[in-house]
Amino acid sequence: MGAMAIVVQSRLRAASAPWRVVFLARMLADPKVLPVANRFSPSPVSARIVVVGSSNTDMVVRVPTLPRPGETVIGGTFFTARGGKGANQAVAAARAGGSVTLVANLGDDTLGDETLAALAAEGIAVDQVRRVADTRSGVALILVDEWGENSIAVAPGANALLAPEQIDEVAERLSPDDVLLVQLETPIETVFAAASAASQAGARVILNPAPARELSRELLSLVSVLTPNESEAARLTGLSTGGAEEFDAAATALLHRGVGAVVITLGAGGAYVATREQRELIPAFPVAARDTTGAGDVFNGALAVALAERVRLADAVRFANAAAAISVTRDGAQAAAPYRAEILALAEQPI
Repeated sequence: MGAMAIVVQSRLRAASAPWRVVFLARMLADPKVLPVANRFSPSPVSARIVVVGSSNTDMVVRVPTLPRPGETVIGGTFFTARGGKGANQAVAAARAGGSVTLVANLGDDTLGDETLAALAAEGIAVDQVRRVADTRSGVALILVDEWGENSIAVAPGANALLAPEQIDEVAERLSPDDVLLVQLETPIETVFAAASAASQAGARVILNPAPARELSRELLSLVSVLTPNESEAARLTGLSTGGAEEFDAAATALLHRGVGAVVITLGAGGAYVATREQRELIPAFPVAARDTTGAGDVFNGALAVALAERVRLADAVRFANAAAAISVTRDGAQAAAPYRAEILALAEQPI
């Protein structure tokens, strides 16, 4: 499988986003970028991942089939688990070997107490996790069918109050070696503030555009790597994404809006990687899926770690594919995230 190089884009607006030219050039020229033969190290390279996003408690029911509108389905097992895209991705990155700081909000309730303790136990820096008085922590209601597909409804609670000014303190400590990982379960103003701060520091920005919504060119121009799934890519571009030609068209449309690189995640179909110069489909590792709830978050957390370690994009996606493949064989979101040794063992296997 050929390495995916991120190519310097001559059409980048250097005056408005000089950090992106520096980042892309560094990925090409920096001798610290790991060669393919040594793409995955048993001991992680020290680099920080800052995750800005949501934290929820997931309440999950396993069902034979997902109910249609107006239908009641008798389910089986019920369990609770820690979730939220920001917290999920932070846990996935920490288990994959990253040094992770989480910027998030929790309510002043028992769920918040339990979540904060669990995040700290994962080795995540939680000094930027704020407790919001007189507010409940976020909750997600999740149904998972026997094929591992899911349906999710979220009550954001304290997540909806994550404010741009909460980025200020962590922004002062960002460096060009860091990676910022953001999603869209918190206010868009805060996502933009985080991406702006990271760009000014020369750090790389991964935006997982979930749940999908309209995004401004101003925000997209700050993004180093955009990671939509198939439906999110379609929502962002208004284009069909049913096959290779459609993936290419959607990725091209997003690149034209200023994104540095696009990785469209396709579940069992792998991931479609695109820059202005190159396209590559990175295949998935075949597994029997049990629960896909947190697969995308595990993918993004692992991708952030690999990029922080200066692994080439295609190899970083392979590492992330391996992490996501392991996660879907387990229940839950955070609980399903694999540890680095597990990911390495699968990532080096032929597909």
